[in-house]
Amino acid sequence: MRATSFWLLACALSLVPALAGAGEPAAAAPRDGVFIHLTRGAEDPHRVLMALNMASIMAEDHDVLVYFDIKGIEVVLHDSAEIAYAHFPTSRQQLAALPQKGVILMACPGCLKAAGKAAADLAPGVQIADKSKFFSFTGGRILTLDY
Repeated sequence: MRATSFWLLACALSLVPALAGAGEPAAAAPRDGVFIHLTRGAEDPHRVLMALNMASIMAEDHDVLVYFDIKGIEVVLHDSAEIAYAHFPTSRQQLAALPQKGVILMACPGCLKAAGKAAADLAPGVQIADKSKFFSFTGGRILTLDY
């Protein structure tokens, strides 16, 4: 009987932490983030538009940052050519809609300079990349998709 009493006491004590917070609202878990890395430009419209489309889909329930570098810089200039492919919304349509969904759009400053462009050449809603934002745009884990 003594062993049974011990186990009952142990079980009761294990409930104390759970009962202590019973009246408190559960803290919301931080949202996970999706970092989308786009290195292609108009020469690969499927890849470009798929990356932007994934950003839109993921933004429904995740924090999203899209980083444009290498040839991807060509996509986010204010005078970029409209990119269209298959059933996807065009590049301009998606770039205009993404910030409205809370998606952060960033361009590599070194790649911008290599292309002979400056921050003033970026499309509205696109900012120069800030490395601290790569880690702070979300409070949860970060998933990376490369296009």
